[in-house]
Amino acid sequence: MDQDIHKRIASAQRGKKKQASGKLRVLHWRTLWGQRQMIIATLAVLGIITNLFLRFALQLVPSVYDVPLLMTLTIGGIPLVGELLVKLAHRQFGSDLLAGISIVTAALLNQYLAGALVVLMLSGGEALERYAVGSASSVLRALAGRMPLIAHKKQGNKILDVALHDVAIGDELQVFPHELCPVDGVVTAGHGVMDEAYLTGEPFKISKTPGSNVLSGSINGQSVLDIRATKLAIDSRYAKIMRVMQASEHDRPQLRRLGDQLGAFYTPLAVAVAILAWFITGQPVRFLAVLVIATPCPLLIAIPVAIIGAISLSARRGIIIKKPVVLEQVEACRTIIFDKTGTLTYGEPSLAAVYSKPGIDGNESLMFAASLERYSKHPLAGAIVKAAADAGLSQREATAISEPPGAGLTGTIDGHQVEITSRRKLLDRDPSAQSFLPPHGDGLECLVIIDGAYTASFQFRDEPRADGVSFVKHLGPRHRFDRLMLVSGDRESEVRYLADRVGISEVYSGQTPEEKLNIVKAETHKARTLYIGDGINDAPALMAATVGVALGQNSEITTEAAGAVIMDSSLKKVDEFFHISRRMRNVALQSALGGMALSIIGMVLASFGLLPPVAGAVSQEFIDLLAVLNALRAALPPKALTDF
Repeated sequence: MDQDIHKRIASAQRGKKKQASGKLRVLHWRTLWGQRQMIIATLAVLGIITNLFLRFALQLVPSVYDVPLLMTLTIGGIPLVGELLVKLAHRQFGSDLLAGISIVTAALLNQYLAGALVVLMLSGGEALERYAVGSASSVLRALAGRMPLIAHKKQGNKILDVALHDVAIGDELQVFPHELCPVDGVVTAGHGVMDEAYLTGEPFKISKTPGSNVLSGSINGQSVLDIRATKLAIDSRYAKIMRVMQASEHDRPQLRRLGDQLGAFYTPLAVAVAILAWFITGQPVRFLAVLVIATPCPLLIAIPVAIIGAISLSARRGIIIKKPVVLEQVEACRTIIFDKTGTLTYGEPSLAAVYSKPGIDGNESLMFAASLERYSKHPLAGAIVKAAADAGLSQREATAISEPPGAGLTGTIDGHQVEITSRRKLLDRDPSAQSFLPPHGDGLECLVIIDGAYTASFQFRDEPRADGVSFVKHLGPRHRFDRLMLVSGDRESEVRYLADRVGISEVYSGQTPEEKLNIVKAETHKARTLYIGDGINDAPALMAATVGVALGQNSEITTEAAGAVIMDSSLKKVDEFFHISRRMRNVALQSALGGMALSIIGMVLASFGLLPPVAGAVSQEFIDLLAVLNALRAALPPKALTDF
């Protein structure tokens, strides 16, 4: 009977695995299809270079040196124009549509070089956009790459390495030191700690003893743990995050680029002026002259130049822009959503309170505890040692130190027997201790026992960042955020404590990655959102938000999912990102609108026959030069990049 159950489970797992593999193959083919624009852009570059070489170096006749350009227009221009015709059928009037008309116009005017340049601008821009959109596939590949491929299965007295998909519910496994846990399960033997911060949002490493639950994808500490699988690998916590990521990638918001928004009215205007000039004068050359001067190079070139300049400035400030579109969207975001751990907090425990037994000096208990904890690798040891140092307490020599796994820490200091243990272990030994112990706080806790008598309780919290309050307070007045939200996988008491400290009233606690994703998707339907997080459990939400910002480099998954990565995990750098984005948008708008205004003046002159096609092309190049020179200002650092 058990064998039949295991067979059915294995069969179901293989089916799920095949389905997931099929989704990844679809993403792979989408990536290959997106590379077509890069191929066209490369062809355009080669065609232009070859044309210039044949024309000026070899001084050949036009029938020869125009051949590379004709090939570029045929192989690259026709597919691009075809795609633009489809957009036209769907009433999508972007700046690229006018570029398509310009390609056709240039071909009719025998202006093959101009046409090839437009092909290069259009395909190059689309290739960059496809690359940014395709980063979602790299997130899935990074997720898959982080997951272990094998598990150490116990079979009698042997340990066998088996494929992860062959692990069944109930199998006994071993997790070696510093390995990723392969499946969700329960500890059956061993004592140690696991780092689950990136999966759950809990800020601390979690102690593991027999009976403790473990999550796939968590990082084991220094001890071997025996676990019993409670879920299949495909149904584990880590796999669920991967499936949520796939759903997030599929349902992400479609953002209109700044150039498309401006082109939505500029393109119909330019075409209308060209047709009107042709209709009134009866001269087709007027139509061509208007379109030549109307070629939207300020949109196709100046805006990307401003974006590239802002990306360069950001990199110099320790901010990596993964998806250029976020620079255009940050200024329009009205809802900001924070994760808790590692975002508004430091992600490290700190000693928040010392409760001493009446008549006992709390500093003395802290001195004894720090003298002992400096020899420990427990997650709270560093917080105790730091608190003692901050208080100016000197450490004493400790001897006979013992730290059996899961049994607390003991040692002898100045002839006193010192023990650091948990509330549960003390109550197991002495239930009457409940009468004199202080109330259990919201965070983690440890007790100090000296010579067999309770002396003090230490309570710990993940404290807010020093600049968290001022940063949060300035978001509304300075950056026009209407709503501030805190969404965390941590416990409600911890999340509420932080929210009250920094001044955020809208709080969601105990949220899984799926629930975070649903909250972000719902908010993004109401207004543009900015999400800031740092763990794997934040990755789906980072992708679903209008703009996702990863704080720090804790996880490759998170940095791939985000649109921007703040390298040194600083709220000050987040504010710099806001200001760089705002300045880039202002410079881009100046360049685009200024160039469009000059182009419209040129269109009017061309309509009256005062600007023939050749002169119009020269004038357009002058307009482009002015727009690009202004756009280059986005790379120059302003006097100040923060305002809080």
